[in-house]
Amino acid sequence: MTLRLDTVERAITEMKAGRPVIVIDDEDRENEGDLIFAAELATPELVAFMVRYTSGYICVSLTEGEADRLELPPMLRVNQDRRGTAYAVTVDAREGVSTGISASDRAHTIRLLADRKATAADFSRPGHVVPLRAKDGGVLRRPGHTEAAVDLAVLAGLAPVGALCEVVSEKDPAGMARADELRVFADEHELALISIADLIGYRRRYEKLVERVATARVPLRYGEFTAIGYASSYDNREHLAFVFGEIGDGEDVLVRAHSECLTGDVFGSLRCDCGPQLDAALAAVAREGRGVVLYMRGHEGRGIGLFHKLQAYQLQDAGMDTYEANVALGLPADARDYGTGAQILVDLGIHSMRLLTNNPAKRAGLEGYGLRITGRVPLPTHATPENRRYLETKRDRMGHDLHLDTDGPA
Repeated sequence: MTLRLDTVERAITEMKAGRPVIVIDDEDRENEGDLIFAAELATPELVAFMVRYTSGYICVSLTEGEADRLELPPMLRVNQDRRGTAYAVTVDAREGVSTGISASDRAHTIRLLADRKATAADFSRPGHVVPLRAKDGGVLRRPGHTEAAVDLAVLAGLAPVGALCEVVSEKDPAGMARADELRVFADEHELALISIADLIGYRRRYEKLVERVATARVPLRYGEFTAIGYASSYDNREHLAFVFGEIGDGEDVLVRAHSECLTGDVFGSLRCDCGPQLDAALAAVAREGRGVVLYMRGHEGRGIGLFHKLQAYQLQDAGMDTYEANVALGLPADARDYGTGAQILVDLGIHSMRLLTNNPAKRAGLEGYGLRITGRVPLPTHATPENRRYLETKRDRMGHDLHLDTDGPA
């Protein structure tokens, strides 16, 4: 049965009035509902309500810029959270609280986090409120509750700070409430229930984070492609979409979201399989007669950058695998996000696709933006003495669906 959801417009109105709303995410992610309210309108009653019906682990989502201004760095140098939730150092208000844990104390701290006049000196660390660092671009960049809380506050015309916590199941207090139970809970308490997917759709109708800048015919050895250049408004990066044939109705289009790899794509490095994957994707799209290969800038080294990638290579030569090397450098194992790619695909008129990838995380990342993925098309992977350990690490530690052979090109 289809879950009955409320409109984003109603949720915005409720946020503006100081009432909490429930936001549910994709079943491929946490598949949970968070109670969210605007931080600047926090009251002891709101916090007490949240504590009663949620896990009680109350977080406050704010922009990365605001977190930096308040000197709220990441909780750990290397974020190991499997969903990439960006926890920051916990805080209490320095003045106006007792132990910091009561509903009144936490409401005061939450309001202070939303106060533009507050400074880093107004907080003590650690504390009983957990700040979260939301990605710039909000749910259009990362489809998580962290970003949804900030987006809803902004859409309500309030400070870009939101309090959030996961709703606990009343049927099974040891677990979290899922879709049907969240609908019942929302009706009982007259709360708006929306999905992150609908919030993404709402923002898409009124704003864009990518702009189509240039289009040109580019003949490749696989056939004639149309290269379309896109600029991202939040990080000023330039991305390319190589389109073959006509997109048409935008259904069931063959798509590859390829992460930039200078060493592999341009210089033919044998340490990775990026170059051969790019070649295979372009060839597959050309054979299909219709499709898109996105070339995503800023994804070098799974998002850590070119120089950090070279440093990671040094550590790999000393015995670490690719995952361990990133962690040793104080960097995430995979820092890529696919929000920009999703926006480009939507701009191209794509509604559903077959995704050329061996990485299930790409599927989850793109589906979170409302794009339907009708299938995953694996790319051939050829192991060599230089890249075998790298490929095995991607398979064994990062969940890539790889069936290694030693027969084709590097």
